[in-house]
Amino acid sequence: MDVVVFGKHVEVSSRLRTITLEKVERITKYAGDVRRVDVDYDESATKRAADSHTCEILVHLNKHLVKGRGASADHLAALDVALDKVEMQMRRLHERRVRRRNGVKGDRANGADAVDADETDGDGDVLSLPLADREADAAGLTIVKVKQFAVKPMDVEEAALQMDLLGHDFFLFTSTETGRAAVLYRRRDGSLGMIEAAG
Repeated sequence: MDVVVFGKHVEVSSRLRTITLEKVERITKYAGDVRRVDVDYDESATKRAADSHTCEILVHLNKHLVKGRGASADHLAALDVALDKVEMQMRRLHERRVRRRNGVKGDRANGADAVDADETDGDGDVLSLPLADREADAAGLTIVKVKQFAVKPMDVEEAALQMDLLGHDFFLFTSTETGRAAVLYRRRDGSLGMIEAAG
């Protein structure tokens, strides 16, 4: 497992790097297919000093990505918060995999590489492009970032799991049932809705 530790607006000390590597090791107990873990530290001026240090962890597995983010007064505490979130998601993914393996639901051969559009998986699947000049369109709206990623075929259940693992309110995927692009989204009442492209 490769662990990449980097910082935005902050230099990562050797002590913080060492502690990070030790703590991140514990997530491997939930999955044997962890390929890489990206740990991103950031420090920013906020109104609340308790949220000024952030840590974001992105775990690359064979067919999934798991993400956790923590904010605190220092980077070690932020790392602990982010790791707790990642471990919770990894446990849920592990339980789902065990249920599938034990025959609760037949395993499907989907290539389900979904990614948080703000990150890259190192293979070029994701491209996040800030618009340098931030041009406004005719309606006066400003597009500040364009995100692109590979949309893989999967069933609705897999898309819901991936959306949950990433902590998003929507998820774009290609439906294995129809072969069309679809968006799964969380409704205000907490249930899920789906928009599918017409044939």
